[in-house]
Amino acid sequence: MNEPASQLTSPYFPVRAFEFVSLEKLPLAAARNFAAKQAEFPFMIFLDVDCIPSPQLVERYLNAHRQSDDLWIGPVRYLRPEATRESDFLSKLMELSSPDPVRGNLEQISHALFWSLNFACSRRTYERIGGFDTRFTGYGAEDTDFGFAARVCGISLGVVDAMAYHQYHPSYDPPLNHFEDILMNARTFFEKWNLWPMDGWLRKFENAGLIKWEADEIRILRKPDDSLIQAALKSN
Repeated sequence: MNEPASQLTSPYFPVRAFEFVSLEKLPLAAARNFAAKQAEFPFMIFLDVDCIPSPQLVERYLNAHRQSDDLWIGPVRYLRPEATRESDFLSKLMELSSPDPVRGNLEQISHALFWSLNFACSRRTYERIGGFDTRFTGYGAEDTDFGFAARVCGISLGVVDAMAYHQYHPSYDPPLNHFEDILMNARTFFEKWNLWPMDGWLRKFENAGLIKWEADEIRILRKPDDSLIQAALKSN
C-alpha cells in the first residue's frame, strides 16, 4: 500500500507483487479488494504483511475449503521483540511467541470477532459478502464490518488451525495513534449497523477524557497529544 512493489522471489511458487496507490494513508479495505481482483485462483488466503505463515497454513485452509465454502480464519501468535533475530528462528516460532489474548483458544467464533489478519475464502464467498466496505478508511472496524456482512449473507465463519506468526512492531493500548480513524470508522459502522464497534477502545478514550460517548453520538473533547500517545505504547 503506497509503496513500490517489492521484487519477491520463491523457489517453490511464483510471486507477483503489486503497488496499490491511494490518497489514504492506510487504505486497508480498498487494498484488500484490489488484491482480490488480482488473484487468479478461485480460493484466496489473506495474510497481513507483518505475519509469517506456518508451513501448514495453505494446506489446512485448502482442506477446510474442500469441506465447505465458508469464511475461515486462522489463529495468530505474537512473536516477542527481537524474535526474528534469533538464529534459526523459523524453527522456533512457537516458543518465541504467545497466543492472541482474545482469540487464542477458540474452536468456534462469532462473526463480531472476525479478524482480517489471517483469513481465507473463495472468490465466490468474497463477492457474496461484497468485499470490504471502502467507506471505512484508515484503521479500525473494516474487518468487523466484513464479519457482520458475512453473517447477513448467511455465510458461516469457521476456525482452522492455520497458524500465522505476527512479527513484533510497536503497538498501543488503546491505539491513540489511530484516534481520529477509529472515531470516524466507529461512526460509519454505527450508521450502518446501529451498533458501536471497538467499544473497549472507545471506553478507554472516554475514560481518558478524550471523547463524550452517548447512545448515538460521539464528540471529541480533545485530541491525544504526543505524550499521551507514547504513554499508551505497549511494553512488548
